[in-house]
Amino acid sequence: MIGSERQFHINCKQGDVGRYCLLPGDPGRCEKIARYFDDPVHVMTNREYVTYTGTLLGERVSVTSTGIGGPSASIAMEELANLGADTFIRVGTCGGIRLDVSSGDMVIATGAIRMEGTSREYAPIEFPAVADYEVLSALVDAARAGKRRWHAGVVQCKDSFYGQHSPERMPVSYELQSKWEAWKRLGVLASEMESAALFTVAASRGLRCGAVFHVIWNQERNAAGLDQIRDEDVDAAVRGGVEALRLLIQRDREKNA
Repeated sequence: MIGSERQFHINCKQGDVGRYCLLPGDPGRCEKIARYFDDPVHVMTNREYVTYTGTLLGERVSVTSTGIGGPSASIAMEELANLGADTFIRVGTCGGIRLDVSSGDMVIATGAIRMEGTSREYAPIEFPAVADYEVLSALVDAARAGKRRWHAGVVQCKDSFYGQHSPERMPVSYELQSKWEAWKRLGVLASEMESAALFTVAASRGLRCGAVFHVIWNQERNAAGLDQIRDEDVDAAVRGGVEALRLLIQRDREKNA
């Protein structure tokens, strides 16, 4: 339901945000992302949630940071949806898993392994966390038009960063390590922390959501002795997300004409 009061966590009110939203994790990225908009305005900063609103092709669009992980990301989506937003693109970072996914590449999630807790409070575990087809198509088309290497496929979504990177010291190491081996055998592209929750929340509320990630590092390539350089320049993924929003705005207008 669209509300008129300020939302509890993002502290925005009706009219503050657009229908189309980008969702980075890092609050520090919001101002940089908003520079891709026309006439961006800082709307609100509260907790980990920083919001800017501007326009693309004359349509109001917003960017709101979500912090790290499914719980805070789901709160952002819920409250933005309460204010009328219905189309979301998660723009973030990930670590590669499959050996051909190198640092500096882009990964577009077609679906996410629900190895996290937030989505379980929305849907039974048998329900798949998948990207909306229209958003996914726009992200793929934007990636094809760009100059950066990209991959589309399944990602793994977890709650514990150090459960991934230091599984051997965890009391449940036997489970973490065996599942990681399964993800490798299944060809999972990368690991991150938000998409499964966002895809599932979106499905529960009838929203559209996709996700694009910049690959910072691939621990499996490192373990295999393959060359790579740590890359934290997320600009290509951001530009891909912004261009995908442009395509969605155009296609929505054509569909509704």
